[in-house]
Amino acid sequence: MILLAYALVCLIFGTTFLAIKIGVDAGAPPFLSAGLRFFLAGTILFLWMVWKRKASFSLLLRKEMLFTGAALTFGTFSALYWAEQYVSSGLAAVLSATGPIMILLMQTAFLRQKAPLHSIYGGIIGFIGVLLLVLPNLSMDISPLWLIGCAVVLIGECCYAAGAIYSKKVITSLSDVSPIALNAAQMMYGGALLFILSLATEDVQLEFLFSFQTAGSLLYLTVIGSMVGHTLFYWLVAKTNPVFPSTWLYISPPIAVGVGFLFYNETVSWVTILGVVTIIAGTVLVNTSALKQLILKRQLRADSFTKI
Repeated sequence: MILLAYALVCLIFGTTFLAIKIGVDAGAPPFLSAGLRFFLAGTILFLWMVWKRKASFSLLLRKEMLFTGAALTFGTFSALYWAEQYVSSGLAAVLSATGPIMILLMQTAFLRQKAPLHSIYGGIIGFIGVLLLVLPNLSMDISPLWLIGCAVVLIGECCYAAGAIYSKKVITSLSDVSPIALNAAQMMYGGALLFILSLATEDVQLEFLFSFQTAGSLLYLTVIGSMVGHTLFYWLVAKTNPVFPSTWLYISPPIAVGVGFLFYNETVSWVTILGVVTIIAGTVLVNTSALKQLILKRQLRADSFTKI
């Protein structure tokens, strides 16, 4: 189940960079569209959990939900949506691939958790693979806003890393609460903060909602990207660790290239293939410990079933 959920997260998130780019390029205000996406998805999921009696409204009063939403949703996606006005979706995916490395660095620097050498090497190898995959296809039209956009994505990934680590603690301390409810509550707070940012910085014209590109982008990102993808991601954090689910950031560029090759006749060179192989190798190295634990758990379950 864990590997299936991980594969779905990779597939879903691998398409969201382009969906964001389509919406922003079609005129959707970045902060408002991000706020609508996460607040709607969070509200629908939370009300569903309340109806199923797996959550209560008192969860929304906990400060942990505000802090998680501020880092994991608001910080990460305000940066990503704004930056994709000036950088390509491919480059945004490359820069976002620094997330797992930043998690390892934060765990080492602030939590004093010594990262295994294979995880460090895997993070470096995986990121090199992403560069090999995407950079040859980028048009390097460097401008001040392009550079600022790159820096903003990296700042957003710092928020993402902090949010992923903190959310693991929240899930542990609130172990009696469904991860789906926790994810929904933090998305509501993150969406609300994005609304506030939009009111302060954007001149919103609601006509953008009547565009096929913007409406389609918003619908896809809300239902598939947030309600399905982020719920699965939060569940994986609860079942494994913050690093393992975050390595979807290495898998998303190959997915984007594959979709482009199949549906848009984009060329695939030997550098592309080398990048895909390198990314897979790096991902395996980063997750060696987690994969060993999964294999051990399966063996224990199989042994228990045999004894029964």
